[in-house]
Amino acid sequence: MEIKLLKPGYKNNEQFYRDFLEDKIISNDDYFSNEIVTIANAPDFPIYIAEGTGEEKKQSFRQAFQVMASFYINTDRDLHLDELFWHSLLVTKKREYILENYPDVTTSFGDFKNIVVKSFDWQNYIYKCVLAVEYIEDYFNNAEEKDRYYNLVLENLDLYNYIIKYSIFRNAEFLIKILTIIDELDISGIMKAKIKDRPDLGTDERYGRRVIFELNKNYPVIMSPLLDIDSLKQEVIQALSYYYDVSEIRKNMLQLEHS
Repeated sequence: MEIKLLKPGYKNNEQFYRDFLEDKIISNDDYFSNEIVTIANAPDFPIYIAEGTGEEKKQSFRQAFQVMASFYINTDRDLHLDELFWHSLLVTKKREYILENYPDVTTSFGDFKNIVVKSFDWQNYIYKCVLAVEYIEDYFNNAEEKDRYYNLVLENLDLYNYIIKYSIFRNAEFLIKILTIIDELDISGIMKAKIKDRPDLGTDERYGRRVIFELNKNYPVIMSPLLDIDSLKQEVIQALSYYYDVSEIRKNMLQLEHS
């Protein structure tokens, strides 16, 4: 499949939006550069996962992970991390899928920008899926281990978002270690919980977010991304202790070490 790449400048162009709705983009050469990329297969997958129940969102993520792993992640990294590639694919090859599954784009330019041509960063659902699949598929060969860590990502999405927000933590080693620590200590529920009685932190702060904040604040004095898992575990507990009573967690950790 050949995909013509867009020229920059389309994101805030309302005429571009109207032409998408009227199926006129592909026939207008003014929107495209001379670059064409080729991909063997480009199946549909959920591109926006902000609506529905918690379980429905997880199912959408799982579907996206599966399609990404099978058809997209084996392309060059420069391609599957390229904003122009994804936006070009969506507006030229996925128009019918988008209109059917995300009808809000037909009534709002803002929704079009948020769903179809959203900046390719940690807030973009395709970006979230690309990184998770790249990290997990590269790190593990065993299908069961892959499934385990995909599920850990889904059980800790808020924390995952904060990890990929910071460039220093945006790598497979750190993500896998953090998810392993959370799983071993059984603290996913704590990390997702809102911090109460701390008006200085805002109205929707979570323990996991503050842990990542503290690790980021201490960098490069403490090189968290390079620590072995046992040392990182101590840093995670220390960071959590600034906001939560970790005495029970420390006790459980000692029991695990001696079991």
